[in-house]
Amino acid sequence: MSLRHLCSPRLRHSLVLGSLLLAASFTTQAAEEMLRKAVGKGAYEMAFSQQENALWLATAQSRKTDKGGVVYRLDPATLAITQSIHSDLKPFGAAINTRTQTLWFGNTTDGTITAIDAKSGIIKGRVVLDARKRSETVRPLQPRELAVDENTNTVYITGVGKESAIWVVDGETLKLKTTITQTGTYSTGLAIDAAAKRLYTTNGDGELITVDTGKNSIIARKKLQDDGKEHFYLNLSLDTAGHRAFVTDSKAAEILVVDTRNGNVLQKVAVPESLAVLFNPTRNEAYVTHREAGKVSVIDGKTYKVVKTFDTPTHPNSLALSADGKTLFVSVKQASSREKEATEPDDVIRIAL
Repeated sequence: MSLRHLCSPRLRHSLVLGSLLLAASFTTQAAEEMLRKAVGKGAYEMAFSQQENALWLATAQSRKTDKGGVVYRLDPATLAITQSIHSDLKPFGAAINTRTQTLWFGNTTDGTITAIDAKSGIIKGRVVLDARKRSETVRPLQPRELAVDENTNTVYITGVGKESAIWVVDGETLKLKTTITQTGTYSTGLAIDAAAKRLYTTNGDGELITVDTGKNSIIARKKLQDDGKEHFYLNLSLDTAGHRAFVTDSKAAEILVVDTRNGNVLQKVAVPESLAVLFNPTRNEAYVTHREAGKVSVIDGKTYKVVKTFDTPTHPNSLALSADGKTLFVSVKQASSREKEATEPDDVIRIAL
């Protein structure tokens, strides 16, 4: 074939048209894979309900100008705001009891949790967990992560401090049932295996702590690594069928995979320093947010390899998953500090898996 034929107008037109169609197909595919929308300032954790076909996002709004916060109800397909639930207390952590359709939000700066009816958006009530006033000598414990046992309608909340605790709340009466103490320094992460009656928490001492939810008492604690390095295990997510916990570390560039039966480390996965983690049993994958790196990693649950990375600048924060395991949601915070707040609202990203 001659060079003249290759450069013919007809062929050039075909090549250009083909390129445009190919580019369009890539653009469509990318749009379907990831949808991103701005929602509100101070975005933190999310909760998903299949019954309501809704995603809720806790936002603390502005530190300086807003006394309270807003819980946004989003359409999970479009991320459009369908309801704004205003609260005089700022919400941070989030969980849902899908049986009672009750949303639970942790009011970290007020030592309280709030219950909201998922269908109506009406605030059902609140539970004060630590009523002490903050002073130079008193540091009230701060609610952080929430986990729900739907079998018993019980809510567990980590109370973070130098000497942390876990609060146990009756979801029906909205009363504090008991407090599990001695969970270590800055015990943050929380995950429940309701069927096995086991609750797990992690802390800044590098420990994995196991709680018997039948007795509400600690039955095991283990330092996960004794390597002389600094570790702060922030969050964890369970593969209950496989007896595994995926544990994030804010101090080391790795994720730990731990056997929940004995606390032994099964695998170390090399990733940037991490914040949130969420295991997807439908796909046997774990998703991890890397706040400073601006990325979300996808870890194969069989090979423990990072099989995909999503770029999500600026600061990917929390994760939620649709009930069918086919859609991942990520809250993404804008750059901000106590001295200089973000000028734009934070985002939510919808990723088709």
